[in-house]
Amino acid sequence: MSHGHSAAIEPSLEAPNTRLAPAGLKTRRLALAAGVVGIGATVLLGGSHGGEHGVFLAKSWLQVFLLLLAVSLGSLFFVIIQHLTRAGWSVTVRRPAELLASNLTWIWVLFLPFVAMAATGRLGVLFPWADLEHLRAHNPGEYDLVVKKIAFLNQPFFWARASVYFLVWALLARFFLKGSLEVGDTGSQKAEDRMAKWSGPAAILFGLTTTFASFDWIMSLSPGWFSTMFGVYFFAASVTAGFSALILCCVLLQRAGRLQGLVTAEHYQDLGKLLFGFGIVFWAYIGFSQYMLIWYANIPEETGWFLVRQIGGWAVLSFALLFGHFVIPFVGLISRWPKRFPSILALGAVWMLVFAWIDFFWLVMPVIPADLATATDYRAFVDAHASAPTGLLNPINLTMTLGLCGIYVWATLNRLERHPLLCRRDPWLQNSIAFENM
Repeated sequence: MSHGHSAAIEPSLEAPNTRLAPAGLKTRRLALAAGVVGIGATVLLGGSHGGEHGVFLAKSWLQVFLLLLAVSLGSLFFVIIQHLTRAGWSVTVRRPAELLASNLTWIWVLFLPFVAMAATGRLGVLFPWADLEHLRAHNPGEYDLVVKKIAFLNQPFFWARASVYFLVWALLARFFLKGSLEVGDTGSQKAEDRMAKWSGPAAILFGLTTTFASFDWIMSLSPGWFSTMFGVYFFAASVTAGFSALILCCVLLQRAGRLQGLVTAEHYQDLGKLLFGFGIVFWAYIGFSQYMLIWYANIPEETGWFLVRQIGGWAVLSFALLFGHFVIPFVGLISRWPKRFPSILALGAVWMLVFAWIDFFWLVMPVIPADLATATDYRAFVDAHASAPTGLLNPINLTMTLGLCGIYVWATLNRLERHPLLCRRDPWLQNSIAFENM
């Protein structure tokens, strides 16, 4: 028997230990109420302002949408990798990941406001390349760069790519959940082998779609800028959010009296190692590499994106992100012991989710000023924008986060209540229950 949390509990595969309903009913109602209140407050706050507040509202929606998308994509990546490597240790924690990933079947709904913006001719408010006339009038330098990318940055192709992304993600999430449910119901070895067989192509599709989605939905917010490493950065941000949410989900399920004796300190230690390796160290490595290469090359078209994140309140936020997303959690989770205590690891997961939210804010919100293209004195430019606020704690951003996250939690709890929390007939189940770290 493994040591730590639930070590003295006899693992049961019966429904009271492997089905959430009805324990999550109250939480589900609270989540839905929070979602409705949050969205309603956002509409009231956003509807009473125009101009720049309209831009902030659109960007705030995009920021929170990307965070929730990242949670689902990170969970999908976890599932794909477990089948790709035929991992046995993760069987008892894989179903929560599959159900988090299954949100990809509906998350396209949160993209519809951008469809509405395009239909009303307002997509250029968010993506400057969608309104070239306005861009040419207000930022001719960036316009000259964007017209060279017009074969890629045009609305028909943009919407076609978005449709492909959502379709691929939904099909992958559905494929692995359906296969896992089949194994859980019948013990089908064919279904197990089928998921392992297609996990390789799934990983390739995952990598391609997430990379191009990050180009389309984040990098093209500043269409004159480019970075060949940005897709990998988005991947690192996604696994940060996905692994953090998976840890939190497992801890909360056990707090609700489920998965007792099935998820042990050994599983938490491995989940903590994945969060530490991918969400903390790899994220910092990619972030530093991207910054270092752009700083070293010192090409104006590339450096502007970082320059605006080094002025005013954005400089403070950049340092907060460095210490909050890397230095502090690195020190806190480098030892094996914090990973083996669910309460401590859950606190770390909440911390990382907060900084994932800040990370997406840092990616989405800043706008490269038009006067940067003509600036000849960097110090004078910094002084001119020294009072640039971030708006991180703007009430609109907070109510938006409450609203969309509430809806996401509600949808996730629906899935957790409708499906078993464990693949009961997986051939590796007993190995997973008895798993111990070396």
